[in-house]
Amino acid sequence: MSLRPHTEVAVILRCERIDNRWQPWRWSLADVVPHEEAFGTAPRLLLQDALEERWLFPDMAVELFRDDAEGYYLNLASPAPCWFVLWRLDEEAPEGQRPLARPVAVSLSYHDAGRWLDAQETVEQVPAPAPVREWLQAFVDLHYQPEPRRRRRPQSFQPLLDRFGNPASVSTDKQRGGAHG
Repeated sequence: MSLRPHTEVAVILRCERIDNRWQPWRWSLADVVPHEEAFGTAPRLLLQDALEERWLFPDMAVELFRDDAEGYYLNLASPAPCWFVLWRLDEEAPEGQRPLARPVAVSLSYHDAGRWLDAQETVEQVPAPAPVREWLQAFVDLHYQPEPRRRRRPQSFQPLLDRFGNPASVSTDKQRGGAHG
C-alpha cells in the first residue's frame, strides 16, 4: 500500500428480483462498510432467498490524492457527502447463471464520479458515515486551496461589439429621427 492516506472498505452489492419480463433481476449498491480481517479477501454471498442476494466484496482500498482535494471538497460541501462506487457486471458468467456484479473502484471524490459517469460506467452512491467525513475534512483542510477569484473588468472598459461580435463605434455627429438640417 502507498504512503498516501487511505482506508480499506468492503462493498455490499444487492441483487433483487423485480417484476419485469425483460430483466427479472437488478443489481444495486447496498452499502460501503469498513473492512475487517474476518471478511478475508474473496467475495462471498451473505444472503440468498427467493427475492434477493447480498454479496460482500472485501479489501477495497480508498486512497486520497492531494491533487484531487477539490473533488473531496465538493463531496463534503454537498448536502449528503457519500461514497461513490463504480461497479460492472461480470462478463464471464457460467452458462445458465446470472452474471455477478463486481465493484471496480470506490472513491470519495466528485471528480472521480464525474469521470466515471462521463465514461458511461455504472456509478452509485451511499452516504459516508461521520468518522469518514471527519477524516476527509481533515485532508481537505490540509490540502484544498480554492482558486483565487479573478477581478472582473468593469463594463466601461469592455470593447464595444455589435450583435455579430464585430467591433463597433459610436458617433455623436449623426442626426437621428429623420430630421434633415
